[in-house]
Amino acid sequence: MIKWEHSVFALPFALCGAMLAARGIPSGRQLLWIVVAMVAARSAAMAFNRWVDARIDAANPRTKMRAIPAGLLTANFVLAFTLVAAALFFVAAAELNRMALLLAPIVLLVLLGYSLTKRFTRWSHVVLGFALGMAPAGAWIAVRGSLDPRILFLTGAVTFWTAGFDVLYSCQDYDHDVQSDLHSIPRYLGIANSLIVARIFHTLMLMMLGVFVWAFQLGPIGIAGLIVVAALIFYEHTLVRANDLTKLNAAFFTMNGVISILFFFFVATEILLRNAGR
Repeated sequence: MIKWEHSVFALPFALCGAMLAARGIPSGRQLLWIVVAMVAARSAAMAFNRWVDARIDAANPRTKMRAIPAGLLTANFVLAFTLVAAALFFVAAAELNRMALLLAPIVLLVLLGYSLTKRFTRWSHVVLGFALGMAPAGAWIAVRGSLDPRILFLTGAVTFWTAGFDVLYSCQDYDHDVQSDLHSIPRYLGIANSLIVARIFHTLMLMMLGVFVWAFQLGPIGIAGLIVVAALIFYEHTLVRANDLTKLNAAFFTMNGVISILFFFFVATEILLRNAGR
């Protein structure tokens, strides 16, 4: 139900924020509770999504085999799991610092609230993007107990990155969204125009990522990471066409996982080499 492997989307960006805040490798305790907070928050959000969307999932051929509509888990169990995961998230935030704990309810509100947005706005993709985009800023706060505005450029980049690939992913639900009166960009603009919107989002992502690299003066390695990400984003869009969505899973799962991990590798390498040269 949770698909733990999908944590790879946001976790590497969170680790970027943590390493930048620590100017190196954070303490083992900080890393432990950051990972616990990330996994707990995402688990709560995913479980709540499955619980609140159970009827919608049952009516969609693509999602009818998810845990609740398939009868693998009861709705009450999934709701209880959501509450336990949310409680663990608050414990992790409390273990990090006071500011993290104070912001935890707002973070959880965004994460859980996303699941309701498709019922009234076509821009739910951007809300999902922001839900993941909070990760690097949250990790910075977890380490420093304060917020540096520069990290918000990475938040913006992750927001548009996620929104872009979610628009792509939503194209396969076009017919269901129309029939079920659910809101999404593909439903309103059609698949061909939605692919254009996804490209615009990803262009904005690369612009924000460029400003982020400049703001933190990441140097040649950071710039190389930006170039690699741009190349992979371009390749991702060659995999999907309006009349051919057969490679959508490769574009969504494989390429985006590679993008997040590689960018973290470049940022981490830049930070560690910078520290070694001091």
